[in-house]
Amino acid sequence: MKYFYFSFLIAVIGLVLAFFIGGLSAVYLTAVLAILEISLSFDNAVVNAKILKTMDKIWQKRFLTWGILIAVFGMRFVFPILIVAVAANMGFYETINIALFDPQKYHEVLLSTEKLIYAFGGAFLWMVFSDFLFGEKEIRWIKPIEKTAEKFGKVNNISFIVAVVIGIIVVYDAKDYKIAIAYFLGLLSYALLKGVNEALSSEGVKSGLMGLIYLEVLDASFSFDGVIGAFAITPNIILIMIGLGIGAMFVRSLTIWMVENGVLDEYKYLEHGAHYAIGVLAVIMLLKIFFHISEVITGTLGLLLLALAFLHSKLEKK
Repeated sequence: MKYFYFSFLIAVIGLVLAFFIGGLSAVYLTAVLAILEISLSFDNAVVNAKILKTMDKIWQKRFLTWGILIAVFGMRFVFPILIVAVAANMGFYETINIALFDPQKYHEVLLSTEKLIYAFGGAFLWMVFSDFLFGEKEIRWIKPIEKTAEKFGKVNNISFIVAVVIGIIVVYDAKDYKIAIAYFLGLLSYALLKGVNEALSSEGVKSGLMGLIYLEVLDASFSFDGVIGAFAITPNIILIMIGLGIGAMFVRSLTIWMVENGVLDEYKYLEHGAHYAIGVLAVIMLLKIFFHISEVITGTLGLLLLALAFLHSKLEKK
C-alpha cells in the first residue's frame, strides 16, 4: 500500500481542485477520466516495469518525480497543444488560448489531427510489440505463434521490414501524405531512441536518461488515445489534465510496485500479455485512421489479455 500513498495524495488534491473548478459534477468527471487512464494504460505499467527494473534506483525515483511532471503537464497538456499547433498551423500561445477558453474549438481542431496522432502512435507501439514478438525469449506464452515469430526474427531488421509494409498499406488506403509523414516519423522516433539507447548501454540494458526518455515517449503513445477519448467525457482541458494526471500517477506507482515486488518474475506471462495488448492497441490505432473504434473496446481487450496472462501464470505457478 505504501507505493500508492503519494498517488492517493495527488488524487485528493486533484479532486479538490476539480471541485473548485466545477463542483461535484467536475469531481465525478475527473474520477471517470482517472479510471479511463488507468484502464487504458495498465499494460503500459507492465512494460514500464520490465524496463525500469534494469535502471538504477536514482532513475527509478526520477521516473516518479521528473517523470510524473512530464507525464501530467507535458504529455497530457503541452504535447497535445503542440500537436494541434503544428498540424493546424497555429501559434503555440494561440492554441493554449483556445484550449483554455474555447475548449469546443480546441476539441474540433484536435479531432482534425487525430488521424496523424494515430498514425504516429500506432507506428511507435507496433515497433515496441514486433521487437518483442520477433525477439528470442527464454519463456514463451503462446508457443506456436512465438516459435514461428522467432524463426522469422532471424531475418535482419524483420520488425522494421514488417512495419514499412504495414505503413505502405496504410498510406495507400489513406491517400494522405501527412499520414505517411506521421507514420514514418513514429518509426524514426523508435529507431532513434533504440539506437541511442544501445550506444549508451551495455548488453541492451537501458541507460538512465535514455531509459527515462524512452518510457516517456512510450507513455505519450499510450496517452494519445486517452487524451482524444477524454473529450467525449468533458471538453474542459484542465479537468482532462487533472483526471488523466491522477491516472498516470497511479500507473507509475503500480510500475514501482511491480519492480520492487518482482511481480514480473512471479507471474511470468504478464509481460507477454502486456506486449500482446500493445500490439492490439497499435492495430486499433491504425484502424482508427479509417473508422471509429470505442475506447471501451481498446481498454477491455487490453485488460482481457493481461487477465489471461495473469491467470495462466498463476495456474502454472501452482
